Amino acid sequence: MAICPTLPAHNLNVLQAKNSGYRSRMSPLNPVTKPRNELLVNADDVARTKRISVATDSTKLHLANLDKLLQRPSSLDPQPPPRQWDLGEIAKPDELASLSEEEKRAGRGLLEGLNLARIWPGAKTAEEMSPRHLHRLQRLLSMTPEYSPRNSLAARWREYHGSNDWAGMLDPLDENLRREVVRYGEFVQAAYQAFHTDPATSAEVAPPPRHVALPDRSYKVTKSLYATSSIRLPKWVDDVAPDLDWMTQRSSWIGYVAVCEDRREIQRMGRRDIVIALRGTATCLEWAENMRAHLVDMPPVGGPVPGAQGQSKVECGFQSLYRTGGVHVPSLAESVADEVKRLLKLYEGEALSITVTGHSLGAALALLVADELSTCSAESPSSSPLPHVAVFSFGGPRVGNKAFANRINAKNVKVLRIVNNQDIITRVPGTFLSEDLEQKLRETKLEGVLDDNMPWNYSHVGTELKVDTRMSPFLRPDADVGCCHDLEAYLHLVDGFSSSDCPFRPNAKRSLVRLLNEQASNVKRLYTSKAKALSLNIESRRDNQGMPLSSCLPSPS
Repeated sequence: MAICPTLPAHNLNVLQAKNSGYRSRMSPLNPVTKPRNELLVNADDVARTKRISVATDSTKLHLANLDKLLQRPSSLDPQPPPRQWDLGEIAKPDELASLSEEEKRAGRGLLEGLNLARIWPGAKTAEEMSPRHLHRLQRLLSMTPEYSPRNSLAARWREYHGSNDWAGMLDPLDENLRREVVRYGEFVQAAYQAFHTDPATSAEVAPPPRHVALPDRSYKVTKSLYATSSIRLPKWVDDVAPDLDWMTQRSSWIGYVAVCEDRREIQRMGRRDIVIALRGTATCLEWAENMRAHLVDMPPVGGPVPGAQGQSKVECGFQSLYRTGGVHVPSLAESVADEVKRLLKLYEGEALSITVTGHSLGAALALLVADELSTCSAESPSSSPLPHVAVFSFGGPRVGNKAFANRINAKNVKVLRIVNNQDIITRVPGTFLSEDLEQKLRETKLEGVLDDNMPWNYSHVGTELKVDTRMSPFLRPDADVGCCHDLEAYLHLVDGFSSSDCPFRPNAKRSLVRLLNEQASNVKRLYTSKAKALSLNIESRRDNQGMPLSSCLPSPS
């Protein structure tokens, strides 16, 4: 019989509830369940039998018989008659006291050898659906926000923005850093929501100001950002699908600039924070730009960078979306640079930070934005200290070559890449290899193997925070590509990540509502069924502005 742990004590009440209708029957293995006319003992004997132990030699024989009974007998072997037990063979309390520890352990080992999960198949499910587990699941599926206190970051805010490349803060993950990462991810979610609310952009007039429902009300949007593709699709594409003309428009709203204006929040963070949030790919032309994966030279903006070696090159499609201007909208590069220069002049003399955050395509553009802003900050005539520039990217692809990575590092731009181990987008474009393997190939110094002249010589930038879909107790281990790249799945994994030794913390507070709404097919069936049992009508729940409720709870700090 296979060895397995016995059923935990706190699950006995579950089994008792499930077997409440069970009636005791005579068993040849239980010495105290004989027929009533044969059980002729006084009250003292009965009281002693209730305190019997399994540590005697006779009990070992009982368990051996139970083992034989549970095994499937051969049809050719005759069934042995049931053993008749006598109360005199049962150990009494005073005899148990004289047993050695070795004999007691032998008895316990036999009990632990009983495969209770095999006898009661519902035991494992009972453990997962214990009252405490159900209460926690109901809390995670609740629409009521469960906010946690925000700790003061004033003394260490530069560390949380990568001044030391987040050394000692990622494994285990620092609680305050977790909250910051999730908070910036929710800024990107606001960009997605604002775009999909009204994706169309007129090609004849300048776009009006766009409303963005920010997750943090201490920030205010100051500028809308647009990305324009240099690719033109044939006109017949719009004729075929006139209702989806936004899918083929050249210029699309891609993000925004926001600045913190709440004095109390500025004091808590230790500086005034400027956020640039960029969404991922949404239109056909943006997907087409993603496929233009050959490297092109970066324009000589700001002159040579001290410490950077080689010619910096970036992906052609990313460069196109970043530097191409539309008929009524400037390029993304011009919009970001002009707005940040204005804000630096407006808040001259204050401690400032510039945080660029994005997902997927937005993560790639965030690196180009950060490179541009570090140059703008250095050229600013202001006497204030240069603002600290940091990038928090989610599921970002490779953007440029090794020289581009050196250029970013030489400008002291700090990049934290949040990467899902199952997300294939983080391994393209370029060779479909891991960073470690690519580094080994570069170190071989063989001619033609990942040298700077090869068209697929891409390299990641910054420090990596790696999460894993398979570590979530709620997501299926075989989740599809879309789920592994989904931003809400990323935030769910970051909120639950504790360390590489203990990947998912049991006290995670982020709601599962949005994850169920967007990735229901990739959530384990056990939890989707429990969500239905809890009568959660996710689709119908909306806020006071008519927008679907995301119920994204801040990560506890």
